[in-house]
This record gives sequence, C-alpha cells and structure tokens, in this order.
Amino acid sequence: MIHVTAAAQDAIRRVKGEAAGLRIMVSAGGCAGYQYRMGLVNVAEEGDTVLEFGDVSVFIDTDSAALIAGTTLDFVESIGGSGFQFENPNAEGKCSCGKSFAA
Repeated sequence: MIHVTAAAQDAIRRVKGEAAGLRIMVSAGGCAGYQYRMGLVNVAEEGDTVLEFGDVSVFIDTDSAALIAGTTLDFVESIGGSGFQFENPNAEGKCSCGKSFAA
C-alpha cells in the first residue's frame, strides 16, 4: 500500500498522544487537482485500510487508497522548515509547494 519512513513514524509517534493513529486522505482541490489531507483519529472507519508500523497506525480510506498506492510518506526537518512529504508514483504532476498533485 504505502511506505512510511522511520522519520515519519517518529513524527507521528511524537504528536499522536492518545489518538489511535494518523488518517491520510486525498480530496479534490489544491492547485494541481488533488490534495493530501491528514489528521489524527481515534478509530478506523468502515472500509479503512489500517497499516501498522510498530506502535504507529496509519488509516487510509477506500477512495484514497488507489491514488496513493506505492507512495512513500517521509518527514523532513531542514533549515527551511519541517513537515511531511509525499513521494507519490501515481502523480502525473504536482504543484510547486508539494501539497497537491494531478493524477
């Protein structure tokens, strides 16, 4: 399904608190057509794919799964800022900020 790097797992672990894990979704929007959305959740929704990485869980809804299949989620910290980055092999193009993509 997707790969979550050790750095991304650590970042999720740091912020998840009592939440069950991180939900990753794709919705229409952004300057390239689709945008990534993420949020902490307490339970899986019906039909979710649940990926376990030790004590880190990632939830992906059915509609988003095909659009992010094979994606690598990383967390990058640099002098210019820090945040999650998606490397999506299904993206035919992406905007300059990296927050949205075309499929």
